[in-house]
Amino acid sequence: MAMKHYPAGFKADAVALYRSRPGATIKSVATDLGVNTETLRNWIRAADGRRPGAHSAPRAQAPTQVPGPVEAELAAARKRIRELEEERDILRKAARYFAGGDALVTRCQFVADHQRRYGVKRLCTIIGIARSSFYYWRRTAPARAARQAADHQLARRIRAVHTESDGTYGVPRVTAELREDGERVNHKRVARVMRTIGLAGLRLRKKHRTTIPDPAAVKAADLIGRDSTAEHPNTKYVGDITYLPVSGAKPLYLATDIDLCSRRLAGWAIADHMRAELVVDALAAAAWTRGSLDGAIFHCDHGSQYTSAVFADACERAGVRRSMSAVGSSADNAAAESWNASMKRETLKGAKAWPTARHARLAAFHWASRYNTRRRHSRLGQRSPIAYENALFAPPTTLPETA
Repeated sequence: MAMKHYPAGFKADAVALYRSRPGATIKSVATDLGVNTETLRNWIRAADGRRPGAHSAPRAQAPTQVPGPVEAELAAARKRIRELEEERDILRKAARYFAGGDALVTRCQFVADHQRRYGVKRLCTIIGIARSSFYYWRRTAPARAARQAADHQLARRIRAVHTESDGTYGVPRVTAELREDGERVNHKRVARVMRTIGLAGLRLRKKHRTTIPDPAAVKAADLIGRDSTAEHPNTKYVGDITYLPVSGAKPLYLATDIDLCSRRLAGWAIADHMRAELVVDALAAAAWTRGSLDGAIFHCDHGSQYTSAVFADACERAGVRRSMSAVGSSADNAAAESWNASMKRETLKGAKAWPTARHARLAAFHWASRYNTRRRHSRLGQRSPIAYENALFAPPTTLPETA
């Protein structure tokens, strides 16, 4: 390889740079200049009047000199490079902490895991959090751990309630169930935990029209005027028909009679047709449940089954006064339609139909029974209809007399 030839001025500047840095070695200066170490050593010997290759005499201690602007700038650049390399290494380690979860929590955890090596101040500066936030996070760690353990236990109880409800209960009913079991819990906390574990109540499905009015039928007056409440049970009822889809077969139809006081399903009937006998059978079931419907009001829509002479005769024999909503107004019969929607939502659970008619009948029977005895109702203070009626008829509690 051919030897490089350096100008005399470059050699003189190289020797001067070495002599201006008392603490530097020949090797470090040669590396900075990009020349061979022995080449720089020979230049220094030549400048001292010694032949190349001769042993160097101890160099006289050069007077302390203030580094020039070039040397100071070079040192600052080296320091900045080291800092940037360290920041790169820190951010590489921090990347796996930021993959998911709460950003502030993961950043604080990273600082806690690496503070001994890099220091809290430097780490907080690099990953962009305030030191006060980290110290607060560390100070509240015991309380946070206790809260997480409590949430874990609450999640276990929420899963049990949600499973027992066949996966239908949302936040309000789950909260009521937990409170009745003695759990002091806020509905917002229940909502947060349910989101965390991926639980939710069922939502409404699209409606299917079953009300087909008969223009020639005789209509009854509206006796409730959109008042969907009653002070006492067995005084006001609403009725409706809903269809039960069956896969690959003709659907079934469900007629219901609901008490507006307790929202109890007093009577219901299922058939594979929508003739007037369907609603007559539901009314007969309600009369059997209550013992008598004499004097009660029965409110319904203008479906041909309810306006039929057959149903009118059944109501007259039972002592029931008929009431009908305005034509095309679903709000006048909202309680019955809400019951229908809830039943299908919580039994189908997203499916389009039941596999067979038998499955549909059993699902309706199971849900109707559970609705009256177990399912909590928002209008009843999160109590079931029968529990609400029992509370209405329960004797008042009296305090013991004191001497």
